[in-house]
Amino acid sequence: MTTYKLLWVDDEIELLKAHILFLENKGYEVETVTNGYDALDRCAEEAFDLILLDENMPGLSGLETLNRVKELLPATPVVMVTKSEEEHIMEQAIGAKIADYLIKPVNPTQILLTLKKNIQQKEIVTEHAQSNYQQDFSRLGMQINDASSIEEWKDVYKKLTYWELQLSETDSGMKEMLAMQRHEANAEFAKFIRKNYMSWMEDRAQEARLGAKAPEKSEERPLMSPDIFKRAVFPLLDKGEKVFLIVIDNFRYDQWRVLLNEIADAFTVDENLYCSILPTATQYARNAIFSGLMPNKIAQMFPDLWVDEDSEEGKNLNEEPLVRTQFERYRRKNTFSYHKINHSSAAEKFVTQIPQLLKNDLNVVVVNFIDMLSHARTESLMVRELASNEAAYRSITQSWLRHSAVSNLFRSLAAQDCTVVLTTDHGSIRCYNPIKVIGDRNTNTNLRYKLGKHLSYNQKEVFEIKDPIRAGLPSPNISTTYIFAMQDDFFAYPNNYNYYVGYYKDTFQHGGISMEEMLVPLVTLRGKKR
Repeated sequence: MTTYKLLWVDDEIELLKAHILFLENKGYEVETVTNGYDALDRCAEEAFDLILLDENMPGLSGLETLNRVKELLPATPVVMVTKSEEEHIMEQAIGAKIADYLIKPVNPTQILLTLKKNIQQKEIVTEHAQSNYQQDFSRLGMQINDASSIEEWKDVYKKLTYWELQLSETDSGMKEMLAMQRHEANAEFAKFIRKNYMSWMEDRAQEARLGAKAPEKSEERPLMSPDIFKRAVFPLLDKGEKVFLIVIDNFRYDQWRVLLNEIADAFTVDENLYCSILPTATQYARNAIFSGLMPNKIAQMFPDLWVDEDSEEGKNLNEEPLVRTQFERYRRKNTFSYHKINHSSAAEKFVTQIPQLLKNDLNVVVVNFIDMLSHARTESLMVRELASNEAAYRSITQSWLRHSAVSNLFRSLAAQDCTVVLTTDHGSIRCYNPIKVIGDRNTNTNLRYKLGKHLSYNQKEVFEIKDPIRAGLPSPNISTTYIFAMQDDFFAYPNNYNYYVGYYKDTFQHGGISMEEMLVPLVTLRGKKR
């Protein structure tokens, strides 16, 4: 059992012997001194796990001692113990970054609580999180095996993400068990998608043919990329609300949960998940959002706005005109603007424009940072070290929001009389397992999906679509086939195989089938103080 060493500084230490005996019986080692000068001498000689410091002492006061202790032991928590309830003393102590503030007379239980909170919190949190996950493990395993609808899979994914966030802040050995359970869940989710995806596409095609006469959306078919405007944006506009649609590219649900910690004080939150179409890639999923159409319909109806896989032109250059086509198709007269934010200066400029933009019914904002981070992690050894795992990847996302102009964007919108719809086009998954595939020189380069007319692969290892039109996808050639990687697989060519695998293994990729790529945030935010 770990023994924690405390330093208690109080000029009336003789009156506290009962408290000290109580703490020693609880396993703490308590050293005492009666003045600030002796406290500084002891701090210069030895490290303590926590310091209890009286505020009102002769000679060197508690606040003066506190400031000097912080110079010697900046990481050591200091608990101020005082008879004074004067607000300015509390503020000075808090300003000096005390760990806690106790008013005399204190009882032993109060002291024990602050010790556990400031010294043992991580191990207590680890113990409780580990115990609670162990209790939930079997129940979650049954949910994974029994999940047969998209809503049940959303629930599974949310629970797995909850436990990942809980355990990532601890030293628990349960992380490996959770990773195995997530891998198992993605294997079952891939089976679910293979079984149901084409029928969802047939439902969509029927809805598109029947238009206004189509029956209400089938319970079996989830809300998908082309539905976002119709189901999540237009109803708000119909109520007369001013809407800002923020699309953060390549934004996973776990990243949304850490972002929520940064903005929850400013917004009321209505959280949902929707299902991205395949491929879970910008060219397909994001263009489907903005057009309200499946990719094959975009290519058929607006060939000038669709960019083929083999084109060197950017795949997301026509988003504003695609939004316009959707408004025209639904005969909507709403005014809208479109903006793309690739760096902080663009975000800062956008914030200054918000008062003017409120004249529009809808303002569409695309934020590209996370997708750039994902690509940088693949290409840069330094960024790969900084974002070495999912927890680090989330941490960088959180730091970006906290310290970039995007934080000001959210704060500014929270103060306005508007509604924010926050979403993404797809997520990404950390890939480990290479799958061999052979294609000709015209085969696309994405690691999670391939399309071509001469693909060679193991059918058991992929989800294949031999009739792209039925799946709402363009078919450049009559014999075009699409294949999608599942779980944490990625496609590798036999040529120079070892180098290729070594370079791309343990990178975040998108385009294929996983909960992380397909089940993505769709959140409605309204400012609390507007």
